[in-house]
Amino acid sequence: MKRLEGRTVLLFGGAGGIGSAVSLRAGAEGANVVVGSRQHDHATAVAAEVEANGGTALGLGVDIRSETSIDAAVDAAIAAFGGIDAVHVNAADMSPETIQADTDAAAIDLDVFDRSVRTNLRGYLACTQRVIPVLLARGGGAIVYTSSAAAFVGEPERPAYAITKAGLNSLVWHVASRWGKEGIRANAVAPGPTVSAAVDSVLPDSYKQEMLATLRSPRLGKPEDIAAMVVLLLSSEGEWVNGQVISVDGGRTLR
Repeated sequence: MKRLEGRTVLLFGGAGGIGSAVSLRAGAEGANVVVGSRQHDHATAVAAEVEANGGTALGLGVDIRSETSIDAAVDAAIAAFGGIDAVHVNAADMSPETIQADTDAAAIDLDVFDRSVRTNLRGYLACTQRVIPVLLARGGGAIVYTSSAAAFVGEPERPAYAITKAGLNSLVWHVASRWGKEGIRANAVAPGPTVSAAVDSVLPDSYKQEMLATLRSPRLGKPEDIAAMVVLLLSSEGEWVNGQVISVDGGRTLR
């Protein structure tokens, strides 16, 4: 039997890179996949790909910086499939104007920090607030968040990104502690250097070698590597995993 057969999975950030890989894997595992993305056309394209592979999917435009947008996505998922059983929160502000300006703690513009927090932390909390009652109405369910190795390794740059991911890890522990006895599991995956085939084809070899040097693996990560762990955690096979931040990073971190 497929591991997500008959379940509805809502993905915030379900189109592009890791999000697309999770959407496709969840569809292959039998889920009703609700693909949410800030780019509505990207969401509908991924949903169409899920259905072309024999799955069931709905593509939605959703911006986790907006509680109204989150509410609309949750309501649409319930209207289409009757409820929600599992959630993957994967959205992040990786825009050049934010991530390239995320310099160091002495130089970063606080507006850049605020933009990072608004999506990468506040947005995750807003999604959590909306989906908890919906999952409880189904008797429980699974939430998987996308964290990052940046929360652990102490990089000399990207302090805002790392701070938001470290804060997200605390959210994971809180949700598992508060609602675990009521059937809600909260976990996070913390990817290391992960590149899609399209990105890999244009990355300079020198940059790839720099990233490889940080790993205990002979290759960089693929979105499918992360999707495999996410789907495990969303499925009943992950029922005894709760409150964990799991590194899927080619051995970049040892902990």
